[in-house]
Amino acid sequence: MSTLALAVRDSSTMLRRNLLHARRYPSLTLNLLLTPIMLLLLFVYIFGDVMSAGLGDGGGDRSAYLAYLVPGLLLMTIGSTTIGTAVSVSTDMSEGIIARFRTMAIHRGSVLIGHVIGSVIQSIASVVLVGAVAVAIGFRSTDATALEWLAAFGLLVLFALALTWIAVGMGLVSPNAEAASNNAMPLILLPLLSSAFVPVEGMPGWFRPIAEYQPFTPAIETLRGLLLGSEIGNNGWIAVAWCLGLAVLGYFWSAAKFNSDPK
Repeated sequence: MSTLALAVRDSSTMLRRNLLHARRYPSLTLNLLLTPIMLLLLFVYIFGDVMSAGLGDGGGDRSAYLAYLVPGLLLMTIGSTTIGTAVSVSTDMSEGIIARFRTMAIHRGSVLIGHVIGSVIQSIASVVLVGAVAVAIGFRSTDATALEWLAAFGLLVLFALALTWIAVGMGLVSPNAEAASNNAMPLILLPLLSSAFVPVEGMPGWFRPIAEYQPFTPAIETLRGLLLGSEIGNNGWIAVAWCLGLAVLGYFWSAAKFNSDPK
């Protein structure tokens, strides 16, 4: 069997393993998924009328803020889901299954590839669920064309891939599942410090650079523009650059840690 065929076969096996784990133990994914759903309901039904007054000319209603809020929460959902990846990888490392895999005649990279592909699938499934909740409470994207929907989907997959590789690296360097969960918390905190909930222009001047120069804000603005028909500007290529940079960084970080000799 060729090296490529072996890699595909073993990666498929590891992918099935991770998806079976997610199906048998769904509590972690569901707990992480509740955060963006609860924030969606909280900000729409409790703060929606007040927050919408600060958008545009101030004449919007709750539905205007819902439309503004959803793109950011979709990306926050990806960040929440990938925390489960960090925990899963750390659990595999601490329980010794990775050491067992090292002694078997399998493609070495298939273990990480299975985690990554499985996490991306779970992230997109979580995004669909949160999006369904948003549609159920009134979100509509009537201005988006089929091409814009396709671009939005591509951005979500690329963003999920980038954060997943970073989460895998966090899981590999964590001594246990609790530490992995704590190390991956920035993946939830960064959206709170972005333009997900309020426009960057409305933030204090000293805080704006924190919101502007991070991966979530350009990705949110790009997704918002694609779904709502607003201007994207330079955010599109900046978001793609962030995704590619994080994916490459996470890949080499994870590969170096995984291939290093265990202590």
